[in-house]
Amino acid sequence: MPILPTWFGSQRKAAARKPRTSWLATKLVRHHASVLMLVAALTFVTTAPAVGQQKVLQLDDLFEIKSVGSPALSANGRWVAYTLTETDTEEDSSETSIWVVDATDEDAKPRRFSAPGSSASSPRFSPDSGQLAFLASRGEDAKTQVWSFDLRGGDAQPLTEVEQGVSSFSWAPDGSRLLLVITDPDPKEALPDDAPAKKRPAPHVIDRLQFKRDYAGYLDRRRSHLYVYDLDDAVADEERLRQITSGDFDDGSPAWSPDGTRIAFVSNRTAEPDGNDNSDIWVVSADNTDKGRTLLQITDNPGSDGSPVWTPDGRSIVHTSNLQPEQIWYDLSVLSISSARGGETRTLTEDLDRNVYSPRILDEDTVQFLIEDSGEVHLGQMKISGAGGKIERPISGAQSLRSISATHAGRTALLVSRPQRPWDVFVFEDGGLRELTQTNDRLLAERRLGRTENIHFQSTDGTEIEGWVTFPPDFQEGLRYPTLLRIHGGPVSQYDFGFSFEAQWFAAQGYVVVRSNPRGSSGYGFEFSRALFADWGNLDTQDVIAAVDHTIERGWSDADRLGVGGWSYGGILTNYVITQSERFEAAVTGASEVLYISNYGHDHYQLQWEKELGLPWESREVWEKLSPFNRVQHVTTPTLIMGGALDWNVPILNSEQLYQALKRLGVTTELIVYPGEHHGIRRPSFRRDRYERQLEWYDRYVKGEPMALEEESTGGDD
Repeated sequence: MPILPTWFGSQRKAAARKPRTSWLATKLVRHHASVLMLVAALTFVTTAPAVGQQKVLQLDDLFEIKSVGSPALSANGRWVAYTLTETDTEEDSSETSIWVVDATDEDAKPRRFSAPGSSASSPRFSPDSGQLAFLASRGEDAKTQVWSFDLRGGDAQPLTEVEQGVSSFSWAPDGSRLLLVITDPDPKEALPDDAPAKKRPAPHVIDRLQFKRDYAGYLDRRRSHLYVYDLDDAVADEERLRQITSGDFDDGSPAWSPDGTRIAFVSNRTAEPDGNDNSDIWVVSADNTDKGRTLLQITDNPGSDGSPVWTPDGRSIVHTSNLQPEQIWYDLSVLSISSARGGETRTLTEDLDRNVYSPRILDEDTVQFLIEDSGEVHLGQMKISGAGGKIERPISGAQSLRSISATHAGRTALLVSRPQRPWDVFVFEDGGLRELTQTNDRLLAERRLGRTENIHFQSTDGTEIEGWVTFPPDFQEGLRYPTLLRIHGGPVSQYDFGFSFEAQWFAAQGYVVVRSNPRGSSGYGFEFSRALFADWGNLDTQDVIAAVDHTIERGWSDADRLGVGGWSYGGILTNYVITQSERFEAAVTGASEVLYISNYGHDHYQLQWEKELGLPWESREVWEKLSPFNRVQHVTTPTLIMGGALDWNVPILNSEQLYQALKRLGVTTELIVYPGEHHGIRRPSFRRDRYERQLEWYDRYVKGEPMALEEESTGGDD
């Protein structure tokens, strides 16, 4: 068992004699002066302010709320590491740090382990629980490497020195090696700094079927492969790194076998990987010397297989599968188990009409996983021996779960979010759920949040639809409020019981906020999702409008003061709504599509377009029938259009076309393009701008109030 630093363990007696801060500072100075810089100030328990003293949610709170992610449990079940992302509005940037909390001490406070000034990610404890490794790039133009922090004290040290950087990593079961995912080097980067070719741009030479991807840009033939990195000090530096897979394929999601001799991974190794979604599970020897030319194919499902985890005896691999590739994203993700020798696969969740993902092995015969179910995300659990067993749901109910990390110690770490609470780290043990972090409790205790109510209602054809209504904090029954219909992206996604800053913030501005899961959404089974196939803008439009009708019938919403909006598919469905209805006083459509034929060969969804709508020169009528652009002459709703200039997921081209058409038709509209941004808007100042502009648009046309941004822009000062 590793020797842990005294400042890291439980010190209840010392804490009882002295204030915890004094004890901590003293211990840190004694152990290592540099460690003091890595530890954040503790969060002290404060008395919650009286309700009358609470403020409603502010836009500044968007940047004060910290984002928790990637919990990782140590093998001994004691420590949980996680990431914490904070925003610096002055620097217009964010930073992600690594924190650790003792899961066995109910009084333990989280500690920061990564150094300020650079982001870190992917925390992973060593098998002996004595080291904490993570990914980070430190220094100007530095590549991402694996760093490690010895829990006995000291500074983090780099474990790898890979020229092109590391994408992901995992520890070998005995801790002597690392398994790395590395992308092939860029030949241009190998040139001397003073080489003319390195200083001037080169043309993109493209010969792939899938030739572009949002954030990645134009795709070349560089691929991601697996490497083993030896940590033995006796090994020469030039011999530490050994490539174990190769070829014109991307390899990922690697997992060590329990004895450390084999590695399971995911790869599409068909003749044309860009032309299908047929990823399979493969196994390669950890001591492979031919760069993966000798492989064992584990699955032969024509759909995608992924997320492999080994059973403790090394005889089987549990993984996810999509069995109907022709259904693209509407298909269910099921849990499967395959022989580690290949040739035998069976479905464990065949009778479950819900998506499952993130399998983790809990013990010798138990697998845990997440189940997406009716606006909730549950923890599922079942036996994997024999024919499989009954699916248990040890954690269910009105909350959302994600990012599970399990150990054989019988403890599971995971993230939990609820309507009134953003994500935090919890542990599940002995049949109960216990919180480990209270990251944003102090801030939210000073805020008056709106109540969120779960609703169920019937759509036009009688289909039951689920949704949520978030009320203004000072909501009074009997009064009708201006109302915003907000639509989720996807389309195969769902709103759930997790905390929504957007809904709470709009509610704080005096709006009833309505969110629903129309047909096409996940969480309600295959047929519910599949109902949208090649029929966008029909049933889903009926469903979201029915949500507003329901809130009007309940007496909450003012039928004469309605707004609508969303991002990605939420923007697309907004386009359908405003071409079919004049009921809304204002619309905000973000990162949306409107003329589908123009996206073929321009966005990164060629394969999905072809499977759902057919080749455009063979089924042009389907493409045109579904395009909201061809009904744009019916739009009367003042429409704010937004998007990122570099978005290749849903390119800004469609937003520009919609803007041009509405402008030409005399419909009130504005186009907002965020420079340097892709599908998701990341720069804090742009995120603030997006919220402000949406609110001001709704206030002007739904509430009938003046728009502050326009007033400021006419004052002469920029």
